[in-house]
Amino acid sequence: MHKRYFIILLGVILSVFVGLSLFFWKTANSKIISQGGRVNVLILGKSGTGHAGADLTDTMMLVSISLEKKSVNLISIPRDIWIPEIRAKINSAYYWGRQKPEFGGGLSFAKKNIETITGLPVNYALVLDFSSFKDIINALGGVNVDVANSFTDNLYPIAGKENDLCDGGKELKCRYETIRFEKGVNFMDGTTALKFVRSRNGDNNENTDIAREMRQQKVISAIKNKILSYQTLLNPVKLIRFWKVASSSIETDLDFSSIA
Repeated sequence: MHKRYFIILLGVILSVFVGLSLFFWKTANSKIISQGGRVNVLILGKSGTGHAGADLTDTMMLVSISLEKKSVNLISIPRDIWIPEIRAKINSAYYWGRQKPEFGGGLSFAKKNIETITGLPVNYALVLDFSSFKDIINALGGVNVDVANSFTDNLYPIAGKENDLCDGGKELKCRYETIRFEKGVNFMDGTTALKFVRSRNGDNNENTDIAREMRQQKVISAIKNKILSYQTLLNPVKLIRFWKVASSSIETDLDFSSIA
């Protein structure tokens, strides 16, 4: 595809995330779908194989990208919104889309329901799981996240210990670890960033869905800044590593060949 001119269109990928960015190069014969000069991308984050509720998308974010202004707006979707059609919450739309052929697939059914909730067209969607999130951030060499509030979570679940009986202990403490984050800029690798966005039991008012959504957006912003930094853009090895991880780690209806 011959490029007559270039416009960087950044789409930030999460989940909860946390984290990936897409670059769209707008061309005269671009195949990118948009409405009103905007591209809306639904980002879904799921637990993935080996975790409870593997296909429940507890992280849902609509990324709205302006082709003209080259700006990005983020809209977090609360996971508990009720969907009458499936008699379940919105975070199960992807799951039911995969289970029932008449729903047209996980991504398609999730997009349909988000469009109904927000009143906005959803041009594309993508989903990644926890391991993908970590791999993407690690491929970038980690990110600097601006933590708004210091907090401690004494009940962060340890993967693989969900059914551990903890030698008969009533409080099942062996299933959890304590994590803490300090206010200010924190350097995070993939594992640390995942704990930051997943934490549900933090003190200092960090135990709400709203607080978790704000943390997800902090990590998304950090990923965007890292991708657009000179250290990344001028490092072909890092860019290639990032692209290989990103393109192989996500499920999406976006045809990367149309923007390559």
